[in-house]
Amino acid sequence: MYEVKSNEMLAPNLHKIVVTAPRVAAVRKAGQFAIVRVEKGGERIPLTIGDADPLAGTITLFVQAVGATTRKLVAIPVGGHVRDIAGPLGVPTHIENWGRVACVGGGVGTAVLYPMAKALADAGNEVTTIIGGRSKPVIILADELSAFSQQTLITTEDGSLGRKGFVTAVLEDLLKDSKSSPMSVFAVGPVPMMRAVAELTRPYQVKTIVSLNPIMIDGTGMCGGCRVLIGGEVRFACVDGPEFDGHLVDFNNLADRLTTYREHECRIALKEKESREAA
Repeated sequence: MYEVKSNEMLAPNLHKIVVTAPRVAAVRKAGQFAIVRVEKGGERIPLTIGDADPLAGTITLFVQAVGATTRKLVAIPVGGHVRDIAGPLGVPTHIENWGRVACVGGGVGTAVLYPMAKALADAGNEVTTIIGGRSKPVIILADELSAFSQQTLITTEDGSLGRKGFVTAVLEDLLKDSKSSPMSVFAVGPVPMMRAVAELTRPYQVKTIVSLNPIMIDGTGMCGGCRVLIGGEVRFACVDGPEFDGHLVDFNNLADRLTTYREHECRIALKEKESREAA
């Protein structure tokens, strides 16, 4: 059992949860994730380890409440417990000093971007962070990212905060300016956003790393649920990733696989709604 030390809502349906997990905290690196189970026999949820404090023996998880299990997880009060945490899993972010790097986050992807950007800054990189979302309430971790970024640029689709539009417009400005053009780009967010970033950087031949979020079950490569096509070859996000060269990712295949259980998920959501209304 893993004790919840804090549970903070950052945005609608998005929580920052700090959990006691000393063994995971001791060896975790940026880019890795954990498989979490709320209760015995429950669903296995892959969650990026957003931060860790080895001295306190805690890890930080960012959880978006979108289904029954994640709603149960964010409802656990301080002092409550998570049943199981397996990790750290996945390949850590490859960190080196490229000089100038751009870290691009969209929506909840900003939570996944945070440990990557922090590790890049710690390695001596000049980090420019670009984060975006539909509107001001869903912009998260801006202050935390600003603490180690040379500049933090914000976009919203409705113009309620920062520049109106998409993160790609700001990134394009950087790429066009030889004085600010990044040597590497790291992007995390919805599939269309990561695809757009990769296509934008391709003609500039700027190395672009994306963090993929395919369906994942066991986290050990045995189930094959998280398979993705990278450069025409099958890879498993849980053991070969979750980060890959964005210029090699088959985003069409990834998008198709993410909708595999969409109809089933809609039926479950409808049943849950009917159950709540009946209660």
